[in-house]
Amino acid sequence: MPDLSFVHASPFHEFTALLVLAAAIGFLGQLLRQPLIVGFIAVGVLAGPSALGIVRSKDSIDLLAELGIALLLFLIGLKLDLKLIRTLGGVSLATGLGQVLFTSLFGFLIGLALGLDTVTSVYVAVALTFSSTIIIVKLLSDKREVDSLHGRIAVGFLIVQDLVVVLAMMVLSALGIGAAGEDGSSALARIGTVLLHGAAMLVLVWLFIRHIATPLVARVVRSPELMVTFAIGWAALLAALGEHFGFSMELGGLLAGISLASTPYREAIVTRLSSLRDFLLLFFFIALGSQLDLGLLGAQVGPALVFSLFVLIGNPLIVLAIMGYMGYMGYRRRTGFLAGLTVAQISEFSLIFMAMGVSLGHVGAESLGLVTLVGLITIALSVYMITYSHVLFRWCQPWLGVFERRHPYREEHGGAEETRLHYDAIVFGLGRYGSAIAERFADAGLRLLAVDFNPQEVARWQQRGIEAIHGDVCDQDFLESLPLRDARWIVCAMPQHDLGVTHEDPRLVLLEALRRLGCAARVAVASHRPEEAATLTQKGADVVLLPFHDAADRVLARLRGVTDASTPASAGPESGPAG
Repeated sequence: MPDLSFVHASPFHEFTALLVLAAAIGFLGQLLRQPLIVGFIAVGVLAGPSALGIVRSKDSIDLLAELGIALLLFLIGLKLDLKLIRTLGGVSLATGLGQVLFTSLFGFLIGLALGLDTVTSVYVAVALTFSSTIIIVKLLSDKREVDSLHGRIAVGFLIVQDLVVVLAMMVLSALGIGAAGEDGSSALARIGTVLLHGAAMLVLVWLFIRHIATPLVARVVRSPELMVTFAIGWAALLAALGEHFGFSMELGGLLAGISLASTPYREAIVTRLSSLRDFLLLFFFIALGSQLDLGLLGAQVGPALVFSLFVLIGNPLIVLAIMGYMGYMGYRRRTGFLAGLTVAQISEFSLIFMAMGVSLGHVGAESLGLVTLVGLITIALSVYMITYSHVLFRWCQPWLGVFERRHPYREEHGGAEETRLHYDAIVFGLGRYGSAIAERFADAGLRLLAVDFNPQEVARWQQRGIEAIHGDVCDQDFLESLPLRDARWIVCAMPQHDLGVTHEDPRLVLLEALRRLGCAARVAVASHRPEEAATLTQKGADVVLLPFHDAADRVLARLRGVTDASTPASAGPESGPAG
């Protein structure tokens, strides 16, 4: 092992070494087309005492790891909009719950067959049910399949899995306080106290959502820097309260996200914090790796391979069977297969779940090593399975007939489009010109989505019952989160910029994103300068709107109409229209 004594000369040197190692491993992972989480886990193992032994400032790393977990759960909570939860499709609900149930059952039986004790088998089985929302959504976005039928269903049952995560952590928290307290209080009394505190916190969060969240965040988002600081502070505050009241830091962070999920600014917050979340999660995996003994990982190779095969093959088959036959399903085998591949891996939540079990003394460190090894194997392989899903389906299609009904009626009667969200028009920019255009669309009864960076303008349109969201068009992640591919028209009516500075002009950013995403909608872009029309057309605009020139043409047409209407009265019945 190389001499790394200089690394420990100061905490700064130590953190520098960790970041350089993470960058190098991340670059290698990128070459191998692996998600960042695989590289992070590898960094944690390499930096731990069983390999390079870089980690010494354990308290500092644990602090950053806890903040990263709180932020991760905060962002997951932001996606759990209560309105969305109430309107979850039966397909996603049935598939999600069915997958969790059958994966847990079979995983538990496999654990017992491999000689694991009952409690460890339960923990491992539950950990195997969680799939990585981050990885799946990223891969589907890269393939432009988020808005496809199987993509919509997959995202739906991922939300169901997230809800199961919440329940699992609540159960863990209750079990964690099950023993008698140091002050001699009974377990029942402590559980009652925590439940009381939890109920009080839920009531406060509900009041916050109902009366405070939207106006408060509307003020905060005026400054992007303040928005980031507020979001992190809010997540940390509720995570700290959750830990203080005994129902876990993780649940507190999740509640913080849910409390802001119903505001129109959640997508802007998510896109601003996603990179910071990824950075802080690095330290969670470093902290995790520093606790792992490579000898323990080596001893778990056999069981890890068995569980990995179950996750890689069994999980997709479970989803395929549920979507093909159970209840009122009846989807084609292709849809079930493509959706099923998205659960062929476990997630970062699986590791967090197992780490909580270790901290509570329910399971040993070797079980955490087992699940970590399963995570490394399944995440690495499932990336390729999802990336080449259509090729895999062609190979497997002859053997998948058993998973399809004779009449897959859900797709025979238009079911293939039922989960897709369509807009007749998406209007970017709600200034005077953009608002006037949006008004015409709304008056015509067309389905409209309005996007603007001004929270007051967004709130005004929402009060009218028109769908409007807050967001920055120059943010690529935000653009990719919008249903651009199914819109008929996309209208860009944002303030004008100098086309010579392309990276600052939101119109060019939008046009480039539409081209990259393969958007088939027709695109209209506003400009105050006629000389820009050729450039905008070259970049992908179908129509260039020139407000002042178009208005002048309209004025001239109206004046001609008035003149033509008055001409017959003055010239006599023999005079025809002048033009």
